[in-house]
Amino acid sequence: MLDTAKDLSKHPCFNPAIKGQAGRVHLPVAPNCNIKCNYCDRKYDCVNESRPGVTSTILSPEQALVYMGKVLEKEPRITVAGIAGPGDPFANGEATMETMRLINKHFPQMILCLASNGLAIGPYIPELAKLNVSHVTITINAVDPEVGAKIYSWVRDGKVAYHGRQAAELLLSRQLEAVKDLKAHGITVKINSILIPGINDQHILKVAEAMQGLSADLFNCMAMFPNVGTPFGTIREPSKEEVGAMRTEAEKFLPQMRHCTRCRADAVGLLDQDRTEEMRGCLSACAQLPPLPAEERPYVAVATMEGILVNQHLGEAKRFQIYAKKEDSFVLVEEREAPKENGGGLQRWTSLARRLNDCRAVLVSGVGETPREILQKSGIRPVAMGGFIADGLKTVFAGGNPGALKARRQPCTKGVCAGSGGGCQ
Repeated sequence: MLDTAKDLSKHPCFNPAIKGQAGRVHLPVAPNCNIKCNYCDRKYDCVNESRPGVTSTILSPEQALVYMGKVLEKEPRITVAGIAGPGDPFANGEATMETMRLINKHFPQMILCLASNGLAIGPYIPELAKLNVSHVTITINAVDPEVGAKIYSWVRDGKVAYHGRQAAELLLSRQLEAVKDLKAHGITVKINSILIPGINDQHILKVAEAMQGLSADLFNCMAMFPNVGTPFGTIREPSKEEVGAMRTEAEKFLPQMRHCTRCRADAVGLLDQDRTEEMRGCLSACAQLPPLPAEERPYVAVATMEGILVNQHLGEAKRFQIYAKKEDSFVLVEEREAPKENGGGLQRWTSLARRLNDCRAVLVSGVGETPREILQKSGIRPVAMGGFIADGLKTVFAGGNPGALKARRQPCTKGVCAGSGGGCQ
């Protein structure tokens, strides 16, 4: 369950009474999306539009941490740190979770917030609660798969893409489970529904009624923004009167959000005193920050089967032991799970680099060229060696050359990993 002593009333999206006193910052760390909405046009580098799915740049979790500090220097009234794209946070699960971990650790006073389509959030909910993520928005545009099939071009679950009614059924089932589980963990849930004339305008009230049944806390009926070039690009934008009337009807089921500003994925400031344009230079500068130097990374990760020898290839390791140096000895701090293999290739190794972002090196018996390059670019030194963990730790923490430590000749037990991202076959 959620355990927080924060003043959750200071979330301006959930409490309109303080929208002129407390603000939010969106950290754009989630570029990828796992569904394709027929109204959506995500832009990674756009300064001219103010709407969801738009940002001027993408940050890594470490860059987002630095940016968070600079934002608070400029605007101390910020009370909420959120992730709202430009894709879906959980199509970028490792970057999202690492960002939440860093913000929760270094800025414990911040209210943490996420906005998702709900497809892939489920496995992360227990940790979200432990990290004190107190507010989550799920966008649900239909509770009837026939309606949903008109809204979504495709839904991708892992490596499999679904279309039509099958896609809508999968997405809806995950969304309903997500809302239930979020509430079971004590997290406040807002439902966004995009009002699309001729598509779901006769269906929004059914969404609100269904969400009432799941104990959602707040409902936000939003007008679709027509994006030229998308399948719904020629559908007109609903009028303020239409949206207002729909909110009045939906209020029979749930409290309504009436002050939504359709924020960008890099929005910052008060809802009625936005500073996104002012902070754009700072955001861009933070996006160029290099990885942390070794002296600011206190740990070394180890791939080992039994905790004595370095005897696993990077592609084999399901978990890593994390060591720190304390005076003249080495202390096992924790064990960390490796990213799941279903992402494959570059995504897998990028996720691993983020998971080991506080490690100066990783000791392995072998490593392929692709993961080696990705880890090195992230400031993590891959050390291929054999023998005792203690010998490797002593050499790495002393800044020495571990080349004398004999590494395994083959890249893995069966010699077939080679850094492809698929693990040992």
